Amino acid sequence: MSVTQHTRKAAGSETAGKAAARGASLLEEAFARHQAELLGTLYYLVGNLEDARDALQEAFVKCWRHQAEVAQVENLKAWIFRIALNTGRDIRETAWRRKRQGLPEDEGSLASRDAGPTDIVEHDERLARLRAALKQLRPEEQEVFLLRQNGELTYEAIAEMIGVPTGTVKTRMRLALSRLREVLAE
Repeated sequence: MSVTQHTRKAAGSETAGKAAARGASLLEEAFARHQAELLGTLYYLVGNLEDARDALQEAFVKCWRHQAEVAQVENLKAWIFRIALNTGRDIRETAWRRKRQGLPEDEGSLASRDAGPTDIVEHDERLARLRAALKQLRPEEQEVFLLRQNGELTYEAIAEMIGVPTGTVKTRMRLALSRLREVLAE
């Protein structure tokens, strides 16, 4: 190997190292900023808090393995949500296959600490009704609803993420909202 080739290779390695460091920094910031939204989305997707936390951690590890590519990602939030959503689906399917039941949740951890007992009970009841209503949605409607509401993604970003036309995403969202209104009105 010539001196010029060796110098180019070393410069390429240095550039790759900087890209990975920049990617790691961007990734850490994005996960910190969107952690609550991701956890909420995964919670409703997998059905219990422990599996949602596991999925979030696994999604971070998957993203971390590709930190050098982060600088080229156009929409980092959508990229992270796509990986988290796929991880959540995998965990949900695994749990379903084992017919595993979720552990009882610590509802107090989701309620505001400043709220009084009556407020906490009402909040818990609303959350329980919403969870039950979300479970009645078809999986594809549930995913679109959660990505739109918790992930705050555009219809176009969701369509690109799950590989369907934007019109299909809008239809699924409309059906999800309609079904949720029906169930919650009962």
